[in-house]
Amino acid sequence: MKKFLFRLRRRNLLSYISFWIIIFLYFLAIFADFIAPYPFNKQFRDYPLCPPTKLHFFDANGNFHLRPFVYEYKLVNPALNQYEIIKEKICPIYFFVKGEKRKILALFYSDKYLFGTKEGKIFIFGTDMHGRDIFSRILYGARISLSIGVIGVSISFFLGFLIGGISGYFGGKIDNILMRLVEIFMMFPSFYLMLSLRAVFPLNLSSFQIYLLIVIILSLIGWAGLARIIRGMVLSIKEEEYVLAARALGVSTIKIIFKHIIPNTFSYSITAITLSIPGYILGESSLSLLGLGIQEPYPSWGNMLSVCIGNLRILSTAPWMLIPGFFIFLTIISFNFLGDGLRDILDPKNW
Repeated sequence: MKKFLFRLRRRNLLSYISFWIIIFLYFLAIFADFIAPYPFNKQFRDYPLCPPTKLHFFDANGNFHLRPFVYEYKLVNPALNQYEIIKEKICPIYFFVKGEKRKILALFYSDKYLFGTKEGKIFIFGTDMHGRDIFSRILYGARISLSIGVIGVSISFFLGFLIGGISGYFGGKIDNILMRLVEIFMMFPSFYLMLSLRAVFPLNLSSFQIYLLIVIILSLIGWAGLARIIRGMVLSIKEEEYVLAARALGVSTIKIIFKHIIPNTFSYSITAITLSIPGYILGESSLSLLGLGIQEPYPSWGNMLSVCIGNLRILSTAPWMLIPGFFIFLTIISFNFLGDGLRDILDPKNW
């Protein structure tokens, strides 16, 4: 791992930074129960569309405080979404504060959070129209948006390896049948095919069922292109001398495919996997944005943006509602930069 990171940093610094950004985002998603100051569905009815609270070290009188603090906010004009900062009330920020019990990593319950205030409220990214903390919902939503990319790409790449490997190795009628099947999937625009597959199923599904459904839909869409590329690579690799030697020694076909042919496609596959994950994240975000994906109150980055569609009042008075879009952009651009760096490292011409 150290050697890989050294080569990545030496050849492409931007990819190296992107790698750590992705690690950090997955870290936030895994430990969201501990890091988020509030549950994702907790509503503060007195704080709808509250602006992000600012951290302070100096109070209104210019006195320095060792412990950072926030001021209390009070809604003074609900129609125009205007808040007043009460500078007389200082709310210090503490680490490992006690609160409501939550299940950490689905293993045990704990009432300790990473940070928070003992009085007052802290909204790092503000609140939505229901008074829910956007920062907490982004952390919980990262679990859905980021995990769908990993799980979906794993399924589609397994199908692509399997079908592409079989098609390229055996050739003949098997190759013709499988490649015609691949072409049927590839002839439809992926976005419209995704919407069509989602429309087949009822809308009143639970969020967990929708989650599994989105994973299956995105996997069915993404495997065809990979299978065609793997098939072309296998057609070339199976004529190599070490493959012919293994066949002459009586090695079984399954072993030849999985021990000698498929491993030689990994240099391309690792790069392709990294570059494919953003497509799955965008697919989930698009479905959720259109109201066909993860449903409230469970958050995903896509459905957090759905309230901004056609609502100019929210965009003008609460621009922080677009913060989930920034995280979608950051994740996608980081995966793309990382994929470019991996392509440079794994390219035999650069060895």
